[in-house]
Amino acid sequence: MDRGVRTMAEPASPVCFDEELVSRYGGRGPRYTSYPTALQFSESFTADDYRRNAIASNDVDKPLSLYVHIPFCSSLCYYCACNKIVTRNVVRVQSYMRSLHREIQRQAALFDRGRNVRQLHFGGGTPTYLNQHELTELMAWLNNEFSLEPGASREFSIEVDPRTVDRESIALLSDLGFNRLSLGIQDFDSRVQMAVNRIQTIDEVDRLLASARHSNFNSVSFDLIYGLPHQTVESFDRTLATVIDMRPDRIAIYNYAHLPQRFKGQRMINEAHIPAPQVKLRIFHNTIDRLSAAGYEYIGMDHFALPHDDLVVARQTGTLQRNFQGYSTHGDCELIGLGVSAIGSIGSVYSQNATSTIEYEAMLGAGRLPVKRGIVVDEDDRLRAQIIQSLMCYDELDLEAFGKRNQVDFCSYFAAELGRLKPLEQDGLVEIGAGRIRITSRGRLLLRSIAMVFDRYLPGEQNSSRYSKAI
Repeated sequence: MDRGVRTMAEPASPVCFDEELVSRYGGRGPRYTSYPTALQFSESFTADDYRRNAIASNDVDKPLSLYVHIPFCSSLCYYCACNKIVTRNVVRVQSYMRSLHREIQRQAALFDRGRNVRQLHFGGGTPTYLNQHELTELMAWLNNEFSLEPGASREFSIEVDPRTVDRESIALLSDLGFNRLSLGIQDFDSRVQMAVNRIQTIDEVDRLLASARHSNFNSVSFDLIYGLPHQTVESFDRTLATVIDMRPDRIAIYNYAHLPQRFKGQRMINEAHIPAPQVKLRIFHNTIDRLSAAGYEYIGMDHFALPHDDLVVARQTGTLQRNFQGYSTHGDCELIGLGVSAIGSIGSVYSQNATSTIEYEAMLGAGRLPVKRGIVVDEDDRLRAQIIQSLMCYDELDLEAFGKRNQVDFCSYFAAELGRLKPLEQDGLVEIGAGRIRITSRGRLLLRSIAMVFDRYLPGEQNSSRYSKAI
């Protein structure tokens, strides 16, 4: 989907943590991995709609990005809100993989073979739940049906549970073509790990990181979560010290959203042990200070990276984008979602596969694409998506360039939105002037709240329990 965001960003401004503003503006809202968001997807959108748009996208001839969802886990992490299946049933896994193979074939038939796959991401669940034979076979299927781009310009990443891999496994992933790892750490504190059923040692992670460096991975990312049971500012600071000493290229810091009514596993967490909101704020504030002092740059929306990392380079060169995997470095790619619940973005449509494996496999068994719902983006959506992408990725919007690119008078078309930005400007979150909207150092932590001004679907839904809190 052409979001029209192409800019040479200025160096990122420092992050200013203003507790009063964070408390006032850090309520619930979309994460804007798409616009319109998935809440607007409808089952009136069909596989035929998807097929027509996928075929038509070949006329534009953009490179492709593949997301592959592997839903399986060996054990339940109590905090997890992902689409996952905790099982050791080999037959169930084999059945899913056969269906995934069918989908790969049917999806690939819609796209010209000359369109290279520049970006690939395995997510879950736990992708490294699959054994070495299964991972090798899956990559062979993708290589047979799509044109996987060779060379260093591609980004092939995989989410890794450190408890499921060893040095040999890391070497295999490199041999299969992956060049970026995302390690799920969450917290190194043993008491926290026990409370969320995710136990892994510092030494285990350190060895895996050394293996990744030895196998020449371009980038290694750590995922951390703040707001988990028993966390304190002091305990999480110790985790941060360990992480900084390990020096991963990227760090993602996610806010734990406790929603036991929606996610059954979270009912295993004792709510009395969850840090109070003010403690969570102090944990996050300390995290920002510690990572900034250690040389990490704040990309936006939970993500930090070292200056040499491709995320920082993409922000500087205008190729950064935000999608369903968070921030990514190839803003020119169209996204094909493969697997249960996977979301794609092709041409002017978003699509999502069936969210249960039973329905997913049944649809493929009947010879159909497993597309369950989606949305056709209209012209107003397209304009707003550009604005939100620019603010989320580059902290600013050039109003004159936007108007010329889209043949629209920005100040007239978005007069109401500019009016709603005024209180945010008065509070120092944004600066409006000289033909630009620019997010200030105080506003960088509140990107979601600023972007929400341009979301036409939000009235009446703001602070809905369907959204997580910004901070």
